[in-house]
Amino acid sequence: MRLALAQLNPLVGDLEGNVAALANAYGRAVDAGADLVAAGELAVTGYPPEDLVLKPAFVTRSQQLVAELARRTGPAAFVVGFVENLAQTSQEAWRPVASSATAYPPLANAAAVLRDGVVETVYRKQRLPNYGVFDEARYFRAGTRTCVIDVAGTRVGITVCEDLWAERGPVEDAADAGARVVLNLNASPYHRGKRVEREHWACHHAAASGAAVAYVNQVGGQDEVVFDGDSFVADRSGAVAARGAQFATDLVVVDVDGVEVRQVHGDAGPRLDPVGEVYTALVLGTRDYVRKNGFKGAYLGLSGGLDSALVAAIAADALGGASVTGVTMPSPYTSEQSLQDARAVADSLGIGYLELPITDVMKAYDATLAEPFAGTEPGVAEENLQARIRGTLLMALSNKHGPIVLATGNKSELAVGYATLYGDMAGGFAVIKDVPKTLAYELCQHRNASAGTPLIPDSILVRPPTAELRPGQQDTDSLPPYEVLDPILEAYVEHDRPPVEIERMGFDPAVVARVIALVDRAEYKRRQAAPGVKITGRAFGKDRRLPITQAWSG
Repeated sequence: MRLALAQLNPLVGDLEGNVAALANAYGRAVDAGADLVAAGELAVTGYPPEDLVLKPAFVTRSQQLVAELARRTGPAAFVVGFVENLAQTSQEAWRPVASSATAYPPLANAAAVLRDGVVETVYRKQRLPNYGVFDEARYFRAGTRTCVIDVAGTRVGITVCEDLWAERGPVEDAADAGARVVLNLNASPYHRGKRVEREHWACHHAAASGAAVAYVNQVGGQDEVVFDGDSFVADRSGAVAARGAQFATDLVVVDVDGVEVRQVHGDAGPRLDPVGEVYTALVLGTRDYVRKNGFKGAYLGLSGGLDSALVAAIAADALGGASVTGVTMPSPYTSEQSLQDARAVADSLGIGYLELPITDVMKAYDATLAEPFAGTEPGVAEENLQARIRGTLLMALSNKHGPIVLATGNKSELAVGYATLYGDMAGGFAVIKDVPKTLAYELCQHRNASAGTPLIPDSILVRPPTAELRPGQQDTDSLPPYEVLDPILEAYVEHDRPPVEIERMGFDPAVVARVIALVDRAEYKRRQAAPGVKITGRAFGKDRRLPITQAWSG
């Protein structure tokens, strides 16, 4: 049997466009001799469709297009993901919710088997994830039936994403029903270490069931998540025998003959290293967010510091240097070194450069606030005004000319609230909001190494981090060194470890307590932050949902 995995980049809600891409992939696969073609989870609607599935016309059109796509198929089977309305389907095929009183229609995260012009059968996802960025129990009812089809003399089982991510279950059920190959359709978002987890489960099930497991994933950015593709096939011994491209569309074609899997088409080249994966995810997530939302370019505040230099590099790689403009907005506290570094970054990346001094604007604010601020010492309020002036100027440029504003704050700063609402947090997309500061340094070094030249000047990498909002300011005036801060944040934010456990990792109890207090207090700021690319196991936003108003500590 020849199998083709269509690794595509759908746009949520673009039903006609997605189906056109599916039809094109099917045609190319058939031309390559495929007996079976598989695309990703909810490939017709894009993933995640979220509350779009509550619009009856959306679901109806999704099903109509599946039928239209079926009419374009021949003897080669085509397995595609879509949203199915279960209202006309026997409840024996799906698991009702505990209460029959629900405002939501009965829907399934389904996979249709299309062949010889018709929808031959439908599989409904049985395990519905409801953690992290996933809300599937909000929208879908779980299927109950195993689905196995015949393709070129081979029995093939069909499963969807989460069906794979646990012991036994639908994969083994399909194998018990005679499947020698099990398809697993996915919309599996990227985060660091995700490939290892995926391959663990696929290889585990392949070895346990004696069936090859074909894992097809979508690719591309969708709001804060980015899908990395990286489709693969695990043979019956539990070894990965074929691979698709990382972070790019691909058509992976393999021959399955007995216990052997042979790749005949697709990008099976070397995998990216861990830092390279993150950088590529940030580029793809930024490109798709900007382009899919109709923006033609981007502005960003270019301070001469590390974070803005990194965002500038990502934006230039994502959009092309001609579509990006760095805006330097010096104040009386901006050093000459910062100005030189900002200009050097713009020049090396080939992006536009604009300098808008803010000293006169600061004076106007000072004059306006002179009476209500009378008798007080300059402090955080005055410092934050500088950031808010810069945010206002960036948004004005965006409103006038159209490009999106990219915020440049990192995860470490957002975690502890070392960021100014309506200031440096202003923007439509926060590129590195899930990137800890220590990883930001690694990403800069990675980009320089891949370029073979210091696109980001060494002077930026070695200077102590500073917001330059007052004379002589450094980040360590307000925060522990990032080498100390980031491991504490990872333990508390990503792993929910209590203070006592973090202290046992070797950290000063007073520092741990202070960091945790800062994280908890800053929740109201993060709730107002722009979306950004998720690259860790637990990002701020959908991954981590805590109340703003709360009294728990620890």
